Amino acid sequence: MSAKPDLWLIPDAIFDGTRLRPGAALAVAEGRSLHLAETPPPGAPVRRIKGTLTPGFLDLQVNGGGDALLNNDQSPEALHRMAAAHRRFGTVGILPTVITDAPEVLARAVEAVLAAQGEPQPNRSLLGLHIEGPHLSIPRRGTHAAEWVRPFDDTTFAHIQRLRAAGLFVKITLAPESATPQDVARIAGTGAIVSIGHSDATADDTRALLDAGATCFTHLFNAMSPMLNRAPGVTGACINSTAYAGIICDGIHVADEMVGLAIRARPVPGRMFLVSDAMSTVGGSDHLRLYGQDVWLKDGRLVNAEGSLAGAHVTMAEALRRLITVVGVPPETALDMASAAPARLLNRPDLATPEGRDLADLLLLDADWQVSATLADHLAIQPA
Repeated sequence: MSAKPDLWLIPDAIFDGTRLRPGAALAVAEGRSLHLAETPPPGAPVRRIKGTLTPGFLDLQVNGGGDALLNNDQSPEALHRMAAAHRRFGTVGILPTVITDAPEVLARAVEAVLAAQGEPQPNRSLLGLHIEGPHLSIPRRGTHAAEWVRPFDDTTFAHIQRLRAAGLFVKITLAPESATPQDVARIAGTGAIVSIGHSDATADDTRALLDAGATCFTHLFNAMSPMLNRAPGVTGACINSTAYAGIICDGIHVADEMVGLAIRARPVPGRMFLVSDAMSTVGGSDHLRLYGQDVWLKDGRLVNAEGSLAGAHVTMAEALRRLITVVGVPPETALDMASAAPARLLNRPDLATPEGRDLADLLLLDADWQVSATLADHLAIQPA
């Protein structure tokens, strides 16, 4: 790649991973971005474009997409279909998620992720693996199958070790009811992220896992003991902590007022991030099978035979727009939650910036905060 820019682009604003910069310029060459500047050099070729430019979204909780569901199909092909489905909506990196299931399902999911990474040209959208369960709490299992919920064991630890040895990011959701502080310390020692969720624990039990090395919470408010006046529960422990926390912003899983309240109440900014918890219906049909049961999409909700929410049908793009236009979150905060905050949790600063990126991984958002195109597509449709 030439170090000399072919073109300087000046959108209405650029989110640089920290702040919105109106009027800033981005140098591009040979299909990649180079660097940002407040103004292009004198005499440089310049093009002004409409919209806000931002790094593409990162979704750290993706069960499926494009009619592929990881719990039903543990193969590299399924992972690629999931990634492609979400990329259509501006999500350029996903953490495929396998939920509570038979031990062999988890084992095959691990093998699929390792196989995908070992391909001649690994899919840059596949960031690792999120193991959501089976080490959860029965009362707060949600749609997870009770028969497979079990205490943390050496088999799961061995899976984590293999993934980490291959350089893959691992996030594991577990509950204080099924894992000890000693377990958490072992897991954290591998570099994996321990995320607390699907738990009916007390705030004290939750803080014990935080003290042992847990640094994240899974879908805040959902599948966790609520925050009450004399019992903060997992929810209160999360909000009062400095840990990262994912949250689903679809107007269904969490009331918009509660999303805004949680963001404002956190003691350290930049520790909230959006997740979709998306199922195979995103970019696919309105029906799926989970644990041998039908799940249908009705009025934006995915509900199983028990009447429980079975994942979500929302994209990161829709969640971002809702954060800004409905919840009332400042655009800089919302963009941070969709891209930079998950990149920090991943320890991937390269994914939080628009600099040094493939132009297909950068997005243009219109005045209504909807994705209008990737930067690559925009330049292909409107060449100089």
